[in-house]
Amino acid sequence: MAKLVWDHTVHYVNDLEEARQHFEQQGITAFHGGSHKQWGTHNVLSYFDLTYLEFLGVENRELAESITDPNQVVKDAVDWLPSDEGLSRVALRTNDIEAVRKQLIMHGINASPIMPGKRYNAQNQLIEWKMMTISGDFQGLIYPFVIEWSDPDPDRYKMLKENGVISEHSLGQLTMSEAIYFVPDPEMTVNHWSTIFSIEKTSPTSLKLGNQTFIFKQGKEAALKELVLDGSVDQLIEMNGARYRIRSEHDNHDHS
Repeated sequence: MAKLVWDHTVHYVNDLEEARQHFEQQGITAFHGGSHKQWGTHNVLSYFDLTYLEFLGVENRELAESITDPNQVVKDAVDWLPSDEGLSRVALRTNDIEAVRKQLIMHGINASPIMPGKRYNAQNQLIEWKMMTISGDFQGLIYPFVIEWSDPDPDRYKMLKENGVISEHSLGQLTMSEAIYFVPDPEMTVNHWSTIFSIEKTSPTSLKLGNQTFIFKQGKEAALKELVLDGSVDQLIEMNGARYRIRSEHDNHDHS
């Protein structure tokens, strides 16, 4: 199956500018990405190399509530907001979304049809992608969605660098390292995700995508709760229903 990597993470928020300013005050660069005119949502983005964070808000509720696309990311934004801000799901990047969809369906997973996506960036360049979402959950935990960008990674990286989208943060170099999930049965969830997505297990309770790790801990609430970034300082940011933990080099191997 096509290799999957951690593309980005969606954090639902009501006020994009407030979230952007909060990150900036903590020394993390974030900027307005744009509007998804076909879905009624808009975003603020913060990049850590090619893995990024997407603060996603509802810009046009009437449109977002009426979309016919089976876009679970938008449907959940409407359901969660305004009452439940927080981390929702990760996006997994592939260069062959059709092959990923076939494998998911083979495993009995309710994968949506592949949808085109687009928005214009600050330079008025058209950004295009294909995506597929998965409805339902496994033991209460919602599934990642899958994305394929129109440009290959090296070309995207070059463009994002040239546009200043990928740049050093005030805090210095930051790398997205871990996603921390809480689920009723970590081993069962890891086995399930490993099987359906063909992701390598590094332990009974963790999955490895390149140099990044998804860690599953036991908890009653099935949810993504924390993102861990490697940097040069130790810092905890709690905001809008989520935790961001920045871990300095000396602490990089502490998974507590």
